Amino acid sequence: FQSLCDLWLNVKNTALANRSYSDCEDVLNEAEVNSNWTPQEKALHEARLKAKAKRRLRKSSSRNSTSESFSESGDLAGADPNSPKGKVNTNDRKSRTGKGRGLPKKGGAGGKGVWGAAGMVYEDEEPDVRDPNYDESAQGDTVYAKVVPEIDERELEKMVNPIVQEYFEHGDTKEVQLLLKELNLGHNKYEFSSMAVSLSLEGKASHRELTSRLLSDLSGKLLSQNDMGRAFDKMLKELPDLILDTPEAPQMLGQFIARAIADHVLPMSFLDCYKGKVDCDHARVALDRAAVLLSMKREMVRLDNVWGVGGGLRPVKHLIKEMNLLLKEYLISGDVSEAERCLRDLEVPHFHHELVYEAVVMVLEAKGDKASHMMMKLLQSFWKTGLITVDQMNRGFQRVYDELPEISLDVPHAHSIMETFVDLCYQESVITKQLRDVCPSRGRKRFVSEGDGGVIKS
Repeated sequence: FQSLCDLWLNVKNTALANRSYSDCEDVLNEAEVNSNWTPQEKALHEARLKAKAKRRLRKSSSRNSTSESFSESGDLAGADPNSPKGKVNTNDRKSRTGKGRGLPKKGGAGGKGVWGAAGMVYEDEEPDVRDPNYDESAQGDTVYAKVVPEIDERELEKMVNPIVQEYFEHGDTKEVQLLLKELNLGHNKYEFSSMAVSLSLEGKASHRELTSRLLSDLSGKLLSQNDMGRAFDKMLKELPDLILDTPEAPQMLGQFIARAIADHVLPMSFLDCYKGKVDCDHARVALDRAAVLLSMKREMVRLDNVWGVGGGLRPVKHLIKEMNLLLKEYLISGDVSEAERCLRDLEVPHFHHELVYEAVVMVLEAKGDKASHMMMKLLQSFWKTGLITVDQMNRGFQRVYDELPEISLDVPHAHSIMETFVDLCYQESVITKQLRDVCPSRGRKRFVSEGDGGVIKS
């Protein structure tokens, strides 16, 4: 008991000097129970005391910060500018000098969430794009446009080839223009001309004629003379590769250049730019070919027919004239392969029945049997090679059957000649049995005089 009394006196003196009464009471309670606590209870008790001391420190620091006052010069007394507790509240609307009546600054004409003083007029401010509430559609008239990305060189060939191949089928240049407008060719638009010419070199003469017409229609609308010049310049440089697939590429390209200059697709000075500057022999051949065609008089050659008129684009009268010339040349020369080549160059498989018709009519009008045997041999060759189909063959003979009465007016023995020629063609398997059976025969029988008793003349 004496030791407890001595401890009480020491604690009391210390508390009176530095701590409050409640602190001294906590110390005494600690001393009373320390003798009976286990180590775990002591550790728990010490943790509680430390937490309580921290809470008291926070309360005391907050009271000290609110009780600080300004000096006469307006500076903080004992404040640390680097401490968050020592900074001045810049959002405080009251006077910081300690003077005045404690009213808000600016007389209530500023601050957050207020409109300002009475009578104040605000100017119109331009909307800020970086504003989170910025609405582009609300800023006047908004125009929306479809943006098509520019096609690169890899995709250009994949998209242009089908367009050109379809054009070779329908021949409508306006359709090609609409398709090209939907594509963003960009700075590679001159590539379209070079690709179209390359594809036509591998095709027929009618394809080259269609390509020349296409370039003429696109010039000045989608492609300029400069674009056309770049395209043909590229073709001249690629001639060593083109002749691997098309040996006649230099001559054909020269005809393309001549036709383009005649159609005002290329400038007249295009050939002059290459004088003395061409090292490639193939390019020199192409340029010489173009120069020769342009130097000829119009009476000698027409550049608009430099490819001939292809296929079904030719007038019917022109096709009939060409077939007549073909058959007459064959009767003179007897060259079946040349006649076959000329017929293929006409590119009118739907009009081959006209050749059959003209051949049979020539047999009826010819003298002797030589023409009939030569025409049978020609039709037999066309039949075996598949150049003339069974439908075209039947249609040609049927046309002769239908017009045989009119032909008989000029050729009295047309029926007998026709029957002989039909039998010959059937024996050589040129026509079918059904076609031979429908061959018309002379319908009127001749009788002898009345004195013969009406007996039919044999």
